Amino acid sequence: MADQTFAGPFDEIIDRRGTDSTKWSSFDEDILPMWIADMDFLCPPAILEALRSRVEHGVFGYTVEPKDLRPRLAEYLERHYAWRVAPEAFVFLPSVVVGFNLACQAVTRPGDGVLVQPPVYYPILAAPKNARAVAQHCPLSRSTTGRYEIDFDRLEGMITNRTRLYMQCNPHNPVGREFSPEELRRVADIAVRSNLIVCSDEIHAAFVYDGRRHTPIASLGPEIEARTITLTAPSKAFNVAGLHFAVAVIPNKDLREQFIQAKRGLVPSVNALGYVAALAAYQDGDAWSAQLVKYVQANRDFVVDYIRSEIPGVGVGPIEATYLAWLDCRDAGIPGDPYEFFLREAHVATIPGAIFGPQGEGFVRFNFACPRAMLTEGLERMRSALREWRDRPTPDLVDEAAATAWHASRVAG
Repeated sequence: MADQTFAGPFDEIIDRRGTDSTKWSSFDEDILPMWIADMDFLCPPAILEALRSRVEHGVFGYTVEPKDLRPRLAEYLERHYAWRVAPEAFVFLPSVVVGFNLACQAVTRPGDGVLVQPPVYYPILAAPKNARAVAQHCPLSRSTTGRYEIDFDRLEGMITNRTRLYMQCNPHNPVGREFSPEELRRVADIAVRSNLIVCSDEIHAAFVYDGRRHTPIASLGPEIEARTITLTAPSKAFNVAGLHFAVAVIPNKDLREQFIQAKRGLVPSVNALGYVAALAAYQDGDAWSAQLVKYVQANRDFVVDYIRSEIPGVGVGPIEATYLAWLDCRDAGIPGDPYEFFLREAHVATIPGAIFGPQGEGFVRFNFACPRAMLTEGLERMRSALREWRDRPTPDLVDEAAATAWHASRVAG
């Protein structure tokens, strides 16, 4: 098992109760929340200082974007991903979920097809229906090691003359893949041949491990760039999800105008503090983010080692990216939904796998972006609950459908 001690700037446990935190106020106080995808760390000092300065000014009228934001964001993308993007390619949004829905509204008409690959972040599954389009499900393939891959032949075979859009999640939430440049080139080739627009959720791009580097699919060449809507945000990398800033990167002018047209009159502009935080993040957040990723990668190693050595019956595949573990509980002997079991017996909140698509039945998603002591406590609660349950003569059954519906009505991120 990995060493449980880790000295670093992210070990401080911050009391978030009483702050209207979705993560910490959605459950009773005895529940340890390891569910929604925000982190239990202070955000970077550069962001805190920028926000403090803006708040102290004391006036919060209507706001335009900071003049330095576009060039700083363009520099950030080139610095981290070797992707050169003109500053005019950016469309600022309150969230990437808004971006999913705008992409469907902009690209499809009622009855058109949208390719999705479950298990996947559930707002992606919902977005086609919101636009009265048809979600075409092409599930990811899962190997015996727990690694997920794209079945390219099946994907291409599902495309019809009504298919308009392919919704991609990379790095992948919840299965933790960072698709390789070779895999992305195959996706790009299919999109170009089939005249598809690609909407790529890349919000977890900062969290890529083991020497890998995130590759934006749009960076692979001018043909795929011209048909891609890339969605990203500082919310994961810099822990500012509550400030509601995201960006759609759309280099194709005509496609960008379609996207902007879909948002007119419906989607508000970014709020003043969201702009301030974004500029500080992209301008001054690199050093902090690099330390964070090292810490979270160590947490990743600890989670994988702990589960494989201490929690028999629960599987975890390779986690190449994100700070989310996709736990396979189907061989653990848990009655009903493992989400409800861990909530009731371990007092640990995860997310039920079924909301990511039918392929998630028997799985839970577990967030490990927190101080190591908190992470250890959550895993030990889960281990103890399973051991105690196995010692019971007749474990209680749970109402799986009711539990899943209850949680789905409250979760996000």
